[in-house]
Amino acid sequence: MLPALQALADSPGFRGVITAEEVRRLGLALPELLPLAARYARPPVSRFSVGAVAQGLSGAVYLGANIEFPGQPLNASVHAEQSAVANAWVHGERGLSALAVTAAPCGHCRQFLHELASPPAILLPGRDALPLSTLLPDAFGPGDLGIPDRLMQPADHGLTIDADDPLLRAALEAANASHAPYSRAWAGVALRTADGAVFAGRYAENAAFNPSLPPLQCAVALLLLAGRRLEEVTAAALVEHPSPVSHAGAARALLAPLGIPVTAALAHPLQS
Repeated sequence: MLPALQALADSPGFRGVITAEEVRRLGLALPELLPLAARYARPPVSRFSVGAVAQGLSGAVYLGANIEFPGQPLNASVHAEQSAVANAWVHGERGLSALAVTAAPCGHCRQFLHELASPPAILLPGRDALPLSTLLPDAFGPGDLGIPDRLMQPADHGLTIDADDPLLRAALEAANASHAPYSRAWAGVALRTADGAVFAGRYAENAAFNPSLPPLQCAVALLLLAGRRLEEVTAAALVEHPSPVSHAGAARALLAPLGIPVTAALAHPLQS
């Protein structure tokens, strides 16, 4: 790895984000960053580390890696592509131009990427860039359900809660920016570590339902990309809009083995 890139990754406050200026200064190509991205993988079940590197429309680059949770159902896992997308989305990107992955995206991830406002070109080791449509022909997506919303488009659902707790407020902010056009189960999770750092994740729903990224997993991905460990988390907060879908039970089940308490609150629309 380039010494300058290693220094960047080791710098305090690094959260798996490389600015467009740094990308230009270091002359970085996305595939060169895959080994760095894969370092953040947490695959205790499969023992198979996957790295993903997304380039936003701004030119900035966002790392992602796969995450697995021992003792939990496999569908609780986060795929590297989801991790990279979440990293870019939470940091303000409105679309991706390219996504490099250490291995060809699985069908789950191809469906997840199809939800994006700007589906990226896919870069695989030793191959030319491929449009997502080549990897997912005759795709089913939000347009088939008459839904105009796309993942990574700016959103503010106007939700509010009757609480002043800072961690709940961070979860509320994430919920207001979440993507759930099918169930309206807008939700956000905020995790706080022992030193007071906060990592907030948003729900990212998918037209095919199963590839959806829950808000807790989104928050955990951001935590790990900052070089932190889930064991450092001392508290979690969940805010969700009442709907037929709830994230509270799954979040508590995933965090209970670590002794992490979850404070949950139902949000309601801001009254005009």
